[in-house]
Amino acid sequence: MELDEYLPVLEQANARFAGAAAEAVLAHGWQAPVPGCPGWRLNDLVWHLSEVQHFWAWVVRTRAPDPSTYVEPRRHPDDELLGFLTAQNAELETVLAGADPTTRVWTWAPQQDVAFVLRRQAQEATVHTVDVEQVLGDVRPVPTDVGLDGLDEWLEVMVPGALPDGPPPGAHPVVFHAVDADAERTLFPGSRPFPIAALTGTAGDLLLAVWRRVPLEVLTVDGDGLQAAAMIDLVELE
Repeated sequence: MELDEYLPVLEQANARFAGAAAEAVLAHGWQAPVPGCPGWRLNDLVWHLSEVQHFWAWVVRTRAPDPSTYVEPRRHPDDELLGFLTAQNAELETVLAGADPTTRVWTWAPQQDVAFVLRRQAQEATVHTVDVEQVLGDVRPVPTDVGLDGLDEWLEVMVPGALPDGPPPGAHPVVFHAVDADAERTLFPGSRPFPIAALTGTAGDLLLAVWRRVPLEVLTVDGDGLQAAAMIDLVELE
């Protein structure tokens, strides 16, 4: 994806998330469990995305050199969550729209600029939109370009972040084949001569699989599926 595509993806994901959240509240209530986030309820999910967007809007707006002066918002009661979410959606979108992607800002990754925030927040909102749609029971497909970019981000950013010293002993390559993008990507390339498995599916389903939102059974698995799952699980995500 190109830099100018991330903000529209974020805006579309935010709108989908907010709409699905409002429907899920009416259908299932705030205490509905979130399948993709074990232990979370719907109110936790809505609060999480709101709080994340509040933080990154502050980072970009203030250009703070580190997050030490950030003041966390108080947890809002359930009946205020949708309003707070809408406000944070608008704030983050406005701040990012007015910022030069090359501007230096603090991030937790080696890439320290607004472009990193754009990509990360577009992908964050995309995955959490699937989370809330799973609560509602109406999950829409992740667009091919967004799914492939998210898989690339997971491999390029999340894997090194979780495993800064490289693949641990015993790691095996896992190949991802995105049929709708006619593209292949590899987890732990070079760690062994041959991959332990190849996983084939849409780019969106591959993205959701590495983020543990769907089981590998939604993909076509050629090789050792259990070991492939174990390799993905080596990338511990917070």
